[in-house]
Amino acid sequence: MVGSRLPRIEAAGLDGWLVRLFEGIDERNLLWLTALSRRCEAALGGVLVDLVPSYTTLLVVFDPMLSSPAEVRRRLADLLQELTPDEADGGGKVCELPTWYDTRVGPDLLRVAEHADMSIEQVIECHAGTTYRVFALGFAPGFAFMGLLDARLKVPRLETPRQRVPKNSVAIAGRQTAAYPAVTPGGWNLLGRTTARLFDRHREGFSLLQVGDRVRFVPVDEETFESRGGDVTPMREDA
Repeated sequence: MVGSRLPRIEAAGLDGWLVRLFEGIDERNLLWLTALSRRCEAALGGVLVDLVPSYTTLLVVFDPMLSSPAEVRRRLADLLQELTPDEADGGGKVCELPTWYDTRVGPDLLRVAEHADMSIEQVIECHAGTTYRVFALGFAPGFAFMGLLDARLKVPRLETPRQRVPKNSVAIAGRQTAAYPAVTPGGWNLLGRTTARLFDRHREGFSLLQVGDRVRFVPVDEETFESRGGDVTPMREDA
């Protein structure tokens, strides 16, 4: 049904099951994960507490006072027997994130360019030239894990994470890209900053980006970035 290996249902505490559909990251995984999410909502109803999708799994959190773990597992197994993927390209909105790419706010731009044997301009063009899908939300409120990054820009996380990554920093790691919705520690490679409000407690759903959305990073110059409220404060060398 799902590739050459059958899905696995793994225990995740007393009130959760982790449904593992895939072993590797692939954009096509999302079609199966969103289909399973919809089926879970319909089949579990009020028993369901939360659904947390990732690149390859779906965490199903339920209320153990309303249903036993064994019963929930049985329902999940039944769903997997008849699961089919959503239609290709279905669902999700398109979001454009205005982004200022510059070494003053993207201190890893040069190192990424050297690693990829590209110019800084080519790195920017490559990163901004891909439409990404949101595979998961996590790490911090509003932080969206997006992929897949062009293989030429595949770089590892920093050996020593920064203690303070500025809000709205645009970053890459492995074949993923993201933008930091708030000031947090972080070990991803910083390329620039966006003006997008990634997390807003007054917005329905809070997070600008949701699983399944398509995202484009749109390059803007410093003047445009600042006129839209962007923070042009350079990264400190010791950050």
